[in-house]
Amino acid sequence: MSTVGIKSYAYCLNHMPETGMYYGTTPYHARREGKEKEFVDSLPKHLQTYEQAMQFAPNQAYIGGLSYKEFEAAKTPWTENRLGDAKRYGKFGEIMPEDEFLGLMAACDEFELVWLEKGFAEAVSAKLAQDPVITESIVKRVVRPKNMQDLATIEAEVKERHGEYLRFGGKVVGCVRSGHAVDDCLFAHVLMENLANKASGVLSLLHLIKNSGLAPTDIDFIIECSEEGAGDMNQRAGGNFAKAIAEVAGCTNASGCDVRGFCAGPVNAMIAAASQVASGARKNCVVVAGGSIPKLYMNSRDHVKKGLLALEDCMGSFAALLVPDDGKNPVMRLDVLGKHTVGAGAAPQAVTSVLVYEPLQAAGLTFTDVDKFAAELHIPEITLPAGAGDVPLANIKMIAALAVMKKAIEKADMEAFIKKHGTVGFAHTQGHIPSGVPFVGFACEAIRDGSMKRAMVIGKGSLFLARLTNLADGASFIIEAPSGASAAGAVSKDDVKSLILEALSEIAGKLN
Repeated sequence: MSTVGIKSYAYCLNHMPETGMYYGTTPYHARREGKEKEFVDSLPKHLQTYEQAMQFAPNQAYIGGLSYKEFEAAKTPWTENRLGDAKRYGKFGEIMPEDEFLGLMAACDEFELVWLEKGFAEAVSAKLAQDPVITESIVKRVVRPKNMQDLATIEAEVKERHGEYLRFGGKVVGCVRSGHAVDDCLFAHVLMENLANKASGVLSLLHLIKNSGLAPTDIDFIIECSEEGAGDMNQRAGGNFAKAIAEVAGCTNASGCDVRGFCAGPVNAMIAAASQVASGARKNCVVVAGGSIPKLYMNSRDHVKKGLLALEDCMGSFAALLVPDDGKNPVMRLDVLGKHTVGAGAAPQAVTSVLVYEPLQAAGLTFTDVDKFAAELHIPEITLPAGAGDVPLANIKMIAALAVMKKAIEKADMEAFIKKHGTVGFAHTQGHIPSGVPFVGFACEAIRDGSMKRAMVIGKGSLFLARLTNLADGASFIIEAPSGASAAGAVSKDDVKSLILEALSEIAGKLN
């Protein structure tokens, strides 16, 4: 049995209401087309403050400010039952305010694309200096002279050379410049998305380094698995977010590459990283994903129409560190992997069968051997008003129905199975972010304290979005308690010889 240890993990949110209001795909196109003035004008009245976002139970769960059990027990609706003692930092990561994140974006810029107003840059650099994971070198990069300009210069850059404004507190505080005159892959709007993705990935990687106790130079290889694509007109998504993120975080001994698969990307990236570690190709591997500006306020049209708060105001990111199995860390099992084959089809029952039932059956396990199934962990208070239902609940219901069909449980036991083995959604609708991997941290914590034995992480993707195929996609893996035996901790031939000699010597001593 091939296993790989999960040593550490980090989860962060960046509160981005003003950026989302202007550049999230739904409000951006509504504003651009000029056909939904009522929606565009009303959206600002439906935004959460930073304090409200911090007090929102799913957000606290995401950064580890709540344990999973505490989150499950939190009173709903969460928007009406805010957490009075909520803090910026949790066990896994943090919720960073928008002004500081704009500063972090500037620090992650290598080509003088992000200009910040001088006073704003100086103020946010001072704030970032108080963050426990932000290094002095990153803080200094915020206030580089070429990245600071006066407002008149910023205004001219936007109006004359097609830049995009950056706003905070209802005011223009900077801009993202266009990288090319005719290449639409390098227009300011796209570069903003890519820089935000990079910066949010950097934040989670920095928290992962802190949480793991490793030095940045200890990291060997990084796989980035968001949904953004960086490139130019000749290769639209050939860029390497992984190495760009590693560079800012100081991982000078690391290399890296990107893995893409829409919402299934993170699970496929975890499998790819674990395989490299298990084979000995890499001494350790980090999987990291930045967040997505386009997904901010994706469902806000429905939220505004129904008089609700627009909750999609946070970019999510995460990082996980995989190491050789030393018999101590929770492990990924590489012999229990689900895959959505080309021939499986897109019917929900077929997808659930290949991602859940078939890998369990191959490993001699059944549905009830898995404590928690984590698939598509969307926050239901976001998706329900938009007509998408409670996605995590729908997933566990399908798993329960399949368990009945395969005679693993009785039909009368379905509700109890759903309650015991299902998960409540706590991840923002960022596409790749909700798809299973946010539960890795909670699963590992529960396995370490003995309250859980095994969890299944399930990622599902929608490949039709690229207009190349109507196929769906998906992958899954098992996390469980370490067995104590591993490739890394296995007994060598020399150890065996030594043990035999010791045993013979002890026997000879007794005979004498």
